[in-house]
Amino acid sequence: MKIRNNLAAFVVAGIVAACLAVAVSAQEKSAPPDSAQGQDMGTAMQAMSHHHDHHEMGDHMMMTGLRDPQPGDADKAQKIVEQARAAIEKYKDANVALAEGYKIFLPNVPQPMYHFTNYNYAFQAGFGFDAAKPTSLLYEKHGSEYKLIGAMYTAPVRFTEAQINERVPLSVAQWHQHVNMCKPPKGQEMDQLSPHAKFGLRGSISTKDDCEAAGGTFMSHVFGWMVHLYPWEKTPDAIWSVERQLPGKPAGGHDHDHHDHGDMPGMQK
Repeated sequence: MKIRNNLAAFVVAGIVAACLAVAVSAQEKSAPPDSAQGQDMGTAMQAMSHHHDHHEMGDHMMMTGLRDPQPGDADKAQKIVEQARAAIEKYKDANVALAEGYKIFLPNVPQPMYHFTNYNYAFQAGFGFDAAKPTSLLYEKHGSEYKLIGAMYTAPVRFTEAQINERVPLSVAQWHQHVNMCKPPKGQEMDQLSPHAKFGLRGSISTKDDCEAAGGTFMSHVFGWMVHLYPWEKTPDAIWSVERQLPGKPAGGHDHDHHDHGDMPGMQK
């Protein structure tokens, strides 16, 4: 299983290295969703949206802090949950999701959580928020069957916290970005699998100077804002969990939900 997890990480890293620069440009420049740039955007988004280990990623993760609740925040968040739940109910049958334009990222690589992404919705998320059109659907796989557990929404990297707060209140949910990544030079891609990696989103390098000195390519922002939603959970912490995507985390009752990760060592605000 450890070998399989390493393989998944390596494949993801390779895809990121190949298309990430194009991906960020695509969303910022509003490339058509059916163009090569638009498809690369979706692939890169998926690559960065799963198998997060917040504690290992340190300086490579930027998360919003939890704000004090404002009037209307709870009601707004609840409406998003209700709208999302109703809209994605039909996708409990994964074949319906595939028929309606969602595509599985790395279907043959074992993952704790599979992302089915709609590239058109990823494109549209650059201009507005629609709870009924999540960028990705989140599934767990049991045998050959996919079980729908939630959805992921995205926003452009250029957005301020005030702008993403307009989409989903920051008193309820924590959005995150992947930052300060040093892409390894050609021939050193396997370094990312090392327990003491220098490159990638688990690497020790997190500054431009150190990255260039090591022969890598520095990316200050790997992709835009992301937030996960689990509309069938029972409590706000579980519904807007920032831990659910971690390997080995059970549904509900997450130990670290709604901690302010921005106050943890290495977690940026």
